[in-house]
Amino acid sequence: MIARLGCLFVMAPIVELFLLLRVGQWLGVLPTMALVAATGVLGAWLVRTEGVRTMARFQEQLARGELPGKVLMDGAAILVGGAFLLTPGVLTDVVGFALLFPPTRSLLQGWAAARLARGLESGRIHVASTGFGWGAGFPHDSGRRGDQGPPFRPPPGGPPSRPRGNGEGGGEEEPPRPPRPGEIIQ
Repeated sequence: MIARLGCLFVMAPIVELFLLLRVGQWLGVLPTMALVAATGVLGAWLVRTEGVRTMARFQEQLARGELPGKVLMDGAAILVGGAFLLTPGVLTDVVGFALLFPPTRSLLQGWAAARLARGLESGRIHVASTGFGWGAGFPHDSGRRGDQGPPFRPPPGGPPSRPRGNGEGGGEEEPPRPPRPGEIIQ
């Protein structure tokens, strides 16, 4: 995986430079520079337009009590597409526009989701979490695997609690609360 990323980070700029030089030979220097600037401006406008639309869908789904999974994927694709469009180059512009237009974005998201699912099923992709305690709403699984020790368990008898008094001397009194901002202390 790291070798692929290294190859990508070395080869992508070389391919971009080659394509920009070819377009420059075909169109000329000034039209090529204008094309690069125009794709940046158009990309920024598209990111803003699609981002606002996606944010509105996100808020609507939350207001209805739905989980906005697809909308979050759209937002991530728009963010990555915008970054690609702000990067000068022909290949990055093509990928950026593909991530910004909803039909091609859906196709690319389907491809990425299928690839991720295959990687998770085959074991090539591992998901790890950090921290302690109960994980993601599953009280009997802390997400630990292997011989890393037992999962976190609350102390016997449950978490410690402090008794609160009822003002009649039947228990501990509540400690004094700290002053609120702007409150006059006497």
